[in-house]
Amino acid sequence: MNAKEKLIVAMPKGRIFEEAADLLRKAGVPLPPEFDDSRKLIVPVPEANLDFILAKPTDVPTYVEYGVADIGVVGKDVLLEENRDVYELLDLQISCCRISVAGLPGWKPSGSSAPRVATKYPHVASKYFREQGQQVEVIKLNGSIELAPLIGLADRIVDIVSTGRTLKENGLVELEEIVPITTRLIANRVSYRMKSEAVDYIYEKFASIVEER
Repeated sequence: MNAKEKLIVAMPKGRIFEEAADLLRKAGVPLPPEFDDSRKLIVPVPEANLDFILAKPTDVPTYVEYGVADIGVVGKDVLLEENRDVYELLDLQISCCRISVAGLPGWKPSGSSAPRVATKYPHVASKYFREQGQQVEVIKLNGSIELAPLIGLADRIVDIVSTGRTLKENGLVELEEIVPITTRLIANRVSYRMKSEAVDYIYEKFASIVEER
């Protein structure tokens, strides 16, 4: 059985894409073998009445909020940072990791100025330290966050941690966990009402496999 109406699904390439596609296949959604290796940005799957938009993770909730995608699959870290107006339908319980504070071993605040924190998640970091009653200067970086303490750009970092291997290889230690992260199924608010049967179909497909795990 396929979705009754065509749905446009926004998904990020990489680990989340692979794990979400695996869930859909296990649930009986007919994704073709070449689906995983496609270099196209829009991949139609007419057998399932689905079109997939392959996007940067941070863009997925934007596409869903503005209705160019009906539903999306995205990490909770992106939802927390982007704060988009979408429905969060289901925790898919894949790509598990956490957002944490990390730094060099033995680091202590000097007291003379606000510590600098480098991160790809300035909103999440600012909110966390504000709630802790700590004044910090947040520096937005887009990659190689672990480099910041090593070159003196920042005192600490806030970043995604999975195994902790990258931190260890760069001489850093995890200091505090901010929030656990998993992947979520999200929906556009209008699509949720206007295409409810099709959205429910995908929701139930995902939910049936998640409940078995």
